[in-house]
Amino acid sequence: MVFVICAYFEFWALVFDIEFFRERTKMRHTISVLVENKFGVLARIAGLFSARGYNIASLAVSETLDPAISYMTIVVEAKDAKILEQIKKQLNKLIDVITITDFTKKEHVDRELVLARVKYSSKDKSKLENVFKKYVGKIIQHKADVAIIEAVGEGVQIKSLLDELSKFEIQELVRTGKLAISN
Repeated sequence: MVFVICAYFEFWALVFDIEFFRERTKMRHTISVLVENKFGVLARIAGLFSARGYNIASLAVSETLDPAISYMTIVVEAKDAKILEQIKKQLNKLIDVITITDFTKKEHVDRELVLARVKYSSKDKSKLENVFKKYVGKIIQHKADVAIIEAVGEGVQIKSLLDELSKFEIQELVRTGKLAISN
């Protein structure tokens, strides 16, 4: 009886571990899309992803030097290269899409921006200021016992900064999506 129960639990542990492994093997791919800056383009692109069940992990959109063109940086979760190719093919079918760049195997620079409102005590002010000696960031505003901070960096750096800031009371946090540009 004990053997059967142990085997049962080992089986389910194996099932959960496999499922955990499958979830962890989803790769995040960064692609940029130049599009015509027209009403509804963003909605059509987001609709393309949602209709096919693809998850957009991050999305940043802005006008380029040419106000008729927008630059989109999209981070998408895809289990393999075939899914990523499918996404790019579907994007290319949209009439408003000008070009697509896949940064997966291309040299590039990427960054994120974070703004946070952090509450701290007067005795912790120097500790908060010291946090920014390690990161590309700064305190942009002080009011009483609250600071507004700004930081720019790679996703790993931002995560590390947020871990440091968790020692204080983060009241509000806003992050941009990833931005990327080729070297």
